[in-house]
Amino acid sequence: MSGYLTTHVLDTARGRPAEGLRIELFRIEGETRTHLKTLVTNADGRTDEPILPEASFATGIYELVFHAGAYLDKVGVAPETPRFLGDIPLRFGISEASHYHVPLLLSPFGYSTYRGS
Repeated sequence: MSGYLTTHVLDTARGRPAEGLRIELFRIEGETRTHLKTLVTNADGRTDEPILPEASFATGIYELVFHAGAYLDKVGVAPETPRFLGDIPLRFGISEASHYHVPLLLSPFGYSTYRGS
């Protein structure tokens, strides 16, 4: 099945790509959550390779976990206890073989996402 999954993380509070943000990918099958991969964003806020490349692509339910709290700590955003945003889980379905792009727009007190192109 030909398709792949990518992301792009932008730090909207700082007006720049979110470099060094750890992302985990999981496949969800019923009650089973299987870890597939861990990647870190580069200087452009993207991963150096597709999160889910063509060779591993399959339709189904997936979850990306963006480790926003650790990133915010690293870039010097003053933490509150507990931090408002820690890990951001995004669960979504892949229903067809195509390019799925799931960006994250991040600030210390909010985020948004969408299916991009």
